[in-house]
Amino acid sequence: MKKLLLLLLLTPCFGVLAQNQPVAPVKIVVDEYFGQKIEDPYQYLEDMNDEKVIEWFKGQGDYTAHTMKNVNGREALISKFKELDQRRSSRVYNLNITENDFYFYLKTTPEDETGKLFMRKGYEGQETLLFDPSSYNKEEGKQYTVGSISPNRDGSLLSFAIAPNGSESSTILVMDMKTNKLLSEAISSSMGGAAWQKDNKSFSYGKYNSDDITDQNRQINTKTYLHEVGSDSANDPVVFWAPDYPELNITPEEIPRIYYDKDADKLFMYASTVERNAKIYMADADGLKQKHTPWKQIVKREDMITSLGTDSKNFYLRSKKDAPNYKVMMSPLANTDFSKATTLIPHDEESVITDFAITSEGYFFAKRRNGVETKVYYLKEPGAAAEELELPFTAGSASLSTKGVDHKELWISMGGWTRDGARYRYDLNDKSFTYEMLSSKAEFPEFENIVAEEIMVPSHDGVMVPVSLIYDKNMKRDGKNPLMLYGYGSYGISISPFFSSMFLTWISEGGVIAIGHVRGGGELGDAWHKAGYKQTKPNTWKDFIACAEYMHKEKISSPEKTMIFGGSAGGILVGRSMTERPDLFGVVVPAVGAMNTVRSELTPNGPINVPEFGSVKDEAGFKALYEMDSYLHIKDGVKYPATMITTGINDRRVSAWEPGKFAARLQAANGSDNPILFRVDYESGHGSDAKTKQFEEFADIFSFAFWQMGHPSYQSIRTDKAPLAK
Repeated sequence: MKKLLLLLLLTPCFGVLAQNQPVAPVKIVVDEYFGQKIEDPYQYLEDMNDEKVIEWFKGQGDYTAHTMKNVNGREALISKFKELDQRRSSRVYNLNITENDFYFYLKTTPEDETGKLFMRKGYEGQETLLFDPSSYNKEEGKQYTVGSISPNRDGSLLSFAIAPNGSESSTILVMDMKTNKLLSEAISSSMGGAAWQKDNKSFSYGKYNSDDITDQNRQINTKTYLHEVGSDSANDPVVFWAPDYPELNITPEEIPRIYYDKDADKLFMYASTVERNAKIYMADADGLKQKHTPWKQIVKREDMITSLGTDSKNFYLRSKKDAPNYKVMMSPLANTDFSKATTLIPHDEESVITDFAITSEGYFFAKRRNGVETKVYYLKEPGAAAEELELPFTAGSASLSTKGVDHKELWISMGGWTRDGARYRYDLNDKSFTYEMLSSKAEFPEFENIVAEEIMVPSHDGVMVPVSLIYDKNMKRDGKNPLMLYGYGSYGISISPFFSSMFLTWISEGGVIAIGHVRGGGELGDAWHKAGYKQTKPNTWKDFIACAEYMHKEKISSPEKTMIFGGSAGGILVGRSMTERPDLFGVVVPAVGAMNTVRSELTPNGPINVPEFGSVKDEAGFKALYEMDSYLHIKDGVKYPATMITTGINDRRVSAWEPGKFAARLQAANGSDNPILFRVDYESGHGSDAKTKQFEEFADIFSFAFWQMGHPSYQSIRTDKAPLAK
């Protein structure tokens, strides 16, 4: 790639008054990739250390905040979200249960902005508050949230990660559970949680190379350290750095994550990117104490193994080799030649294996059909016939958890689009389910008439795409319903059925929700993922377009009443749907979206995403990235829909300049009178963990959409000149 030209075309000053939307100057840079020249008018916005760039971001954020505060219905919507939240006296998540029955978890009450850390002994045990992030370093004026929770095996020590303002730049804290007091060590720049080692008093952890989220080398050749509780973390030794192990062929963008497995009594190291095919190494349990750990690679990418588990006798491998809906293989611990592994759970042509768990009583696994209905099965021993469990209700999604392979306890967490989540302990002896939900129950009578329907929609090439349609059973098919069409479609990740009172409020306000399970996701297995990534990525947004066309054809909604909504990698889906078919939508909301994929590789988080999207370093990869680049597909003079673009300044996953450049270009190119708003949050990252900020963000999105669709309860009372959509 070669920069050919820098031409200043337009140099107005940045407007910063809250009531005036700032205009970004055009400064064209011409880049060349494999003979193709690309004009980039806002490349300078990538410099997030430039005061004028920050001034423009600040002005955009102020303008959007001013605009949305003057839309009728927004404040009432925030109040509604709060009222719904208050119906549940507590919500519990991030639950960890040790083998000796200590429960560690995060809990929020209606008064809490984010989760506090608690502990209890057993399900019926008395609850103890361990850590309140709102009180941590309060003088800094930052909102801290607790991320990963990692108790050691007997619960005598607890490590957990905290991060401020959605930055995900974590600090690991350690607590002595004999006293429930924090120990003096605090490990900054952590990449997440801690992995306890065999001695039960030391843990491995990874660190970013820098605290600067704009540093392009922040995640390149990261180091793994070993910390012994009670020691000075400044003296923690480096136990793995890829350049010291050239024989392992770990690339600079692969992040090493080291774990001790008690059942196998071995160390395992994953070389992690977004690539779902695992790359795994193994060493003896005391290997980190050696000067040069003797790692042995046991899983290669081409083996197509996505996860590995153990008990005291066998490896268990979730594989997609010749099994796009996955199969589970097993092999003795003494044999790492997995080409000779035997099949424990065979591939199913109709359903995807989504979860697998081992207890002292046998094997349990979950299988999902069409991405939306999940069943759970029990297998007593290899070669036996699997037995389907009779679940308490039809589950849209189901996940399995245990205390370990030597314990009989199994918990199944289930939920659906219209049914609140529930957690049950399963007793194999009498096949009973005991409700053991730590979160309190809540009633939502206003959602009683809401139903969910699963349909299949033909795409551009005749492939049938699953769609979850959620609506009031009294809905009229007259084309006048406000439609929220939501999707993602990347990394083989599935949008499993979930219950959200905030989402369902869209329906109580007269709307309809459709979830497009487009290619690129994992709803229909690995083949579904591969049909929507790299060179096949256009199927992702073409499926989404087909979903919208179906909704209009069936008079569920109409173009002017349709909002498309997606976040992160879902920004590709939303942005390219809009740039390819701007006539099909009334409102577009890419949230913290990947909007400039040709340049994404230059971000700190870019290299680890190459396996999913491709690289500009080769011609085929460049062409794929160019095709999915929403920013570069904006055309001057096109009448684009009303659009709200969002970002968090502390976002480490999608740098804020990607949605920023998209907003600047769309504002300049738009040939319609529809508003193009850029919502900038200086106290969040890749989404917000603070409850009130979540309420405000969804209220902005929903009220913006309803306003632009002409909803009578959401009309603007603004005095500035930004017009309504036509």
